[in-house]
Amino acid sequence: MKNYKALAEQIVKHVGGSSNIQSVTNCMTRLRLPLKDPAKADTKALQALDGVQGVVEKGGQTQIVIGTDVANVKNEVAKLGSFEEGTAASGKKENWFNALVGTITAVFQPIIPAICGSGMIKAVLAICTACGWLGADSMIYTLLSMFADSVFYFMPIYLGFSMGKRLGLNPFVAASICACLIHPTFVTLQGAEDPILFFAMEIKKVSYASAVVPPLLIVWFLKYVDKLANRIMPNAVKIFMVPLLDFLIVCPLALIIIGPLGSFLGDGLYFFFDFLNNQARWVIPMLMGAFCPLFVMTGMHYSLMPVQLAQYASLGYGTLLGPGMLASNLAQAGASFAVALRTRDTKLRSTAVSAGTTALFGITEPALYGVTLPLKTPLWMVMIAGGIAGLWGGLTNMRTYASATAGVLALPVYAGGGLQNVINAVICIVIAFAAGFILTLIFGFRKQEDQPEPAAVSEETPEKKAEPLNVSYEILSPLKGHVLPLTQVPDEVFSRRIMGAGAAIDPQEGEIKAPFDGTVTAVFPTGHAIGLTSNDGVECLIHIGIDTVEMDGKGFETLVKQGQTVKAGDLLSRVDLDAIRKAGHPVITPVIITNSSNYVDVIETGKPEVLHGDPLMKVFR
Repeated sequence: MKNYKALAEQIVKHVGGSSNIQSVTNCMTRLRLPLKDPAKADTKALQALDGVQGVVEKGGQTQIVIGTDVANVKNEVAKLGSFEEGTAASGKKENWFNALVGTITAVFQPIIPAICGSGMIKAVLAICTACGWLGADSMIYTLLSMFADSVFYFMPIYLGFSMGKRLGLNPFVAASICACLIHPTFVTLQGAEDPILFFAMEIKKVSYASAVVPPLLIVWFLKYVDKLANRIMPNAVKIFMVPLLDFLIVCPLALIIIGPLGSFLGDGLYFFFDFLNNQARWVIPMLMGAFCPLFVMTGMHYSLMPVQLAQYASLGYGTLLGPGMLASNLAQAGASFAVALRTRDTKLRSTAVSAGTTALFGITEPALYGVTLPLKTPLWMVMIAGGIAGLWGGLTNMRTYASATAGVLALPVYAGGGLQNVINAVICIVIAFAAGFILTLIFGFRKQEDQPEPAAVSEETPEKKAEPLNVSYEILSPLKGHVLPLTQVPDEVFSRRIMGAGAAIDPQEGEIKAPFDGTVTAVFPTGHAIGLTSNDGVECLIHIGIDTVEMDGKGFETLVKQGQTVKAGDLLSRVDLDAIRKAGHPVITPVIITNSSNYVDVIETGKPEVLHGDPLMKVFR
């Protein structure tokens, strides 16, 4: 990509012009644009631009996946208007979970380069001491260690500044309030035998160096105090009276209540991870390796950073992000190179080689949005390969001792655990890359220009006749309700057809019936989803509501078991739709053909309303 200015101009044009952009910022691969009116953005036109890998609407932002050139594009976009780098987005109200994830992500993004840089210093020190090149008692080691530790020691100040900026507060006031947690005077008082009292209220002696949760809670509380102070103070004295009230109210409460509460939550994280590390250490790396692409699509991988830092602070090492993301990222690289080897499309081959190379170094959005997600099957292979390699990482107790982008250059962050930990990481890389490459090469991908030639029918085996290409299978409606296209489902895993093609139903009744003759292949313990396979091999997933897994089975009555044979129209489950709505979840139910990549097309009914047993879709071989 050369002409960043031209691309920036096209992006601004297709998001509704510079007047529609609130602010502009970027992460490693995404241009993030909070828009005043998201409806003005032409997503299809943005996705069609040369240099754009994909477009995601998440966290109140239009996120445009550019790749490693994103900073150059962001700078050109910034020149086209008077945009702020601030992040407090306004506009359409989000649910609390999206708002929380969006806030945590935005708070940590500016700090990640500093965390990674200091982490790599720690990794280099570990290698130097292990090889005998540098003594742990030398002055050089002491100074380099100080350089690395400074980022983590003063983390409450950085988080206070970033959180304050995100919430629209004066970031310097927020940072200054959080600085009291690690002020030398407070640290000295903690070391004394006498209790620390503030107007007869005792302040708990807690170490807040490297703390993550307390500063976030403190600045969140500051938001409401600052809002109240601005409301009651006359304009003439706001400039000094508002920060005065902020300090006098928030600082004492931060030390007496909020800080210790955050510390308690941090201790809870310690016990949780300590339990997993001792009892089921394979769980987190395997799940992260398998589902990391979904986290990346939603930006949730950044929101896990505070938990990762809490793990470093409490345990001295990390298992949450590093091993699993290393497995997933290298699986993306392997799958991309397999696509490049197999495809006959020169443009796709070029994209796959470039995306696979960046994935080797831990930047996977180009591979995800440019290669594996559009082709579908490679994404499934990536998730399988990432899960396998992540399982290896968990079983061998792989640990990171500093933060770094999870790629081949991140091996030094494993050195703190000794040579065997590094060897285990190398094996994890090999497993992930090889599994992603081989699985994608074997199972391939569905793209019109890459369809294999039809196999010839041997005259020596006349009993095996070629199936006609125009065979279709009818999928009946499992529900009564209003038919919607998947694009209207408020969950990108379904709306982007990541799980497969299909349709959705806004149900009017809570009875779910079998859509064909076949077998129940999956019954989720929470009752929110049922998987079936027809006698003709069509695989179907009925996902009742959105995010209903959080209801933990309340309102769901499953009437079938895995492995049970069913006939079309048999009752599968009963659902309390009102309970789903009261829990704050949409009742829209996607009906997905999960192996739709094996078929030529899936055509939904043209009827706006369906009853139980009405034709919902046709699947064409």
